[in-house]
Amino acid sequence: MRCPSCHYNGTRVVDSRPVDDNKEIRRRRECESCGYRFTTFEKVEETPLIVVKKDGSREEFSREKVLRGLIRACEKRPVPLEQLEQIVYDIEKQLRRIGNSEVSSVDVGEMVMDELAKVDEVAYVRFASVYRQFKDINVFMEELTELLNRQSKKQ
Repeated sequence: MRCPSCHYNGTRVVDSRPVDDNKEIRRRRECESCGYRFTTFEKVEETPLIVVKKDGSREEFSREKVLRGLIRACEKRPVPLEQLEQIVYDIEKQLRRIGNSEVSSVDVGEMVMDELAKVDEVAYVRFASVYRQFKDINVFMEELTELLNRQSKKQ
């Protein structure tokens, strides 16, 4: 690591500690030539995760976009923001664990619905109604019946 003060190409690490939920490492370094101390951050460079939409277009996976959809579905519901952020984190982790650089938007939507069903039934129905674009009340009722059947199996 090059010293930002004297540009000498030798430094030693004085202190290291994890930051940002162990996603990064903060290092305090000291120049072996002039003694100048400075901080660096190290994190894993992830390959971009591409979402293939229904129309065939592609865009980079956006945590913010998924979180906005969850927030909208959970509006006026007793679901803390931290829990929604954890859902987004878990979904991205699952998608990256699969190992494909491209994933279908349908798969992402289904994962979101699976997680929402565990958290809040009303939010699940809200999200499903927008995501699945229910054409009429019969399709909506089928979804509700399926949700009720899942609930009765749990009990």
